[in-house]
Amino acid sequence: MIEKRVSAKRKARELAKYLRAERPDYAYLKRVFQHLRDELEIEVPKVSKKLPYVPTEEELKRYYEVVWKAKNFQDMVIVKTLMYTGIRVSELIHIKLTDIDFNYCQIRINQGKGSKDRIVPFPQSFKELLAMHVDSMKKKQTVYLFESSWKKKYTDRGIRKILAKYSEEAGLTQNLSPHKLRHFLLTWLKKQGIDDALIQPYSGHESRKSLEVYSKLAITDAQLEYNQVINKFPV
Repeated sequence: MIEKRVSAKRKARELAKYLRAERPDYAYLKRVFQHLRDELEIEVPKVSKKLPYVPTEEELKRYYEVVWKAKNFQDMVIVKTLMYTGIRVSELIHIKLTDIDFNYCQIRINQGKGSKDRIVPFPQSFKELLAMHVDSMKKKQTVYLFESSWKKKYTDRGIRKILAKYSEEAGLTQNLSPHKLRHFLLTWLKKQGIDDALIQPYSGHESRKSLEVYSKLAITDAQLEYNQVINKFPV
């Protein structure tokens, strides 16, 4: 039977009496408690890493069917851009018209996560639709790829609301957020046999290790690999 413990707050006060003379800083305290754990033979519990929810191909098709039937051209381009590139919503809202290269079917992502620039591909089949949208935005003299009727770029929240609306209309059990669309693409590319080394430059992950989670669920040279498989994409 374990005796009743002293409260954590009281024990902290007792320990503080011993440690105050050392004039400890954070780093010193951290090392002290690391050694204290060793002395008491206390193991740090491992936090299990949950796999992200990834929509099925059937759910993705049902979702896009609702988007297509709504006939909102800009919403259609927003959803397809997220689906095909796997970019983050924070990156999507900062894309400028000048960031799109139709010759190479690429979009430049400036100051993405970690303040790093990168290039992401989009399929040849999406080129015409995207070009029509860009032409429309140029006539409106906008700066960003996606702007509201008030000539203001979309916000993170605004994009999420658009996607949530279609998720509800499609009767999905989970909202297809921008991040879930990203999960779908990266997982799907893995299933097509594309190596992490080729996915990494486009995904914006710090390392190949960051992509290991997608392995458990199943671009020049890289772009060729992407182009070869993206035509099989369910939408």
